[in-house]
Amino acid sequence: MEATHQSKKDNLKIGQKAAAVIAALGAEKASKVYKYLSEDEVEKLTLEVARLGHVEAEQTETILDDFYKTCLTQKVVTDGGMEYARAVLEKAYGESVAQELLKKVGKHMKGRSFDFIGKGDTKNLISFLQHERPQTIALVLSYVESNQAAELISNLDDEKRLKVVESIARMESASPEVIKLVESELAKKFDSVLTTDFTRIGGVDYIAGVMNHMDRSSEKAIFDAMASNDPELADNIRKKMFVFEDVLGMDDRSVQRFIRECDMKDVVYALKNASGQMLELFFSNMSARMAETIQSDLEVTVNVRLKDVEEAQQRIVAIIRKLDEEGELILGKGGKDDIIA
Repeated sequence: MEATHQSKKDNLKIGQKAAAVIAALGAEKASKVYKYLSEDEVEKLTLEVARLGHVEAEQTETILDDFYKTCLTQKVVTDGGMEYARAVLEKAYGESVAQELLKKVGKHMKGRSFDFIGKGDTKNLISFLQHERPQTIALVLSYVESNQAAELISNLDDEKRLKVVESIARMESASPEVIKLVESELAKKFDSVLTTDFTRIGGVDYIAGVMNHMDRSSEKAIFDAMASNDPELADNIRKKMFVFEDVLGMDDRSVQRFIRECDMKDVVYALKNASGQMLELFFSNMSARMAETIQSDLEVTVNVRLKDVEEAQQRIVAIIRKLDEEGELILGKGGKDDIIA
């Protein structure tokens, strides 16, 4: 029974946790919280409360403790900035907990700016942004998810696309005043940034994440153009990226781990025309029976489009990146920039 409760606690989604907080507050206090929510938020939260069911006392206590820490973190960040908040939280909870809290709240506060991008239709957003200066587009895209930024960048014309990628890569920080000005010009209906601290945006790490979500043809076009325009920047971005070829730099245990999560059809397509070294790495980390099946499938799989090979490789890379974020494996860099068909 204890294991069941633990599993349930670990699997609670953010909406369920919010519902648990509301339920713990009681009707009178909860009604005061509702006054600060939009109609859509009230509707979603009420639905989560209705679906919540029974929550164990220990589980509720953990959720409330997390909620309190998040509120405290947001308050000290807003009152005194990131460094002040870091000092306060490290003293109260220790370095590792403080770092996790700041990371969580940082994402939340960052998300308040330009949130209309996440809600809009991609085609309309492309039409809206393509006429803006590359620096403005770069600032806005630094506030969206990597996969959406990749889609938006891919649909810009070649010249502007390159300038936007370079602008994001060169970004380090922007003051709240600058962010507020740009945001008010693009979407006056949204609230301005509240934090008094400088917000880290863009940069090589961010654009590398964007490029990892981009289709291979757009990625190649950008790097080809950037290599002649700013080869040092292109090299710095490449070093931060993880592409399919970098599997060659992974240890055997990590390769075995991600292979277990892969669709075998994707493995067959991804290995089509792969180097002998890549084939050996995969086959040596499979069971003999699986390796035999893959080899047989490779022989009979013909007339495969390059696009299908690249998409299969991207799906495998996405699995690897997900497992890396979850601490399930260790990424390595193979140091190869050539694209494998």
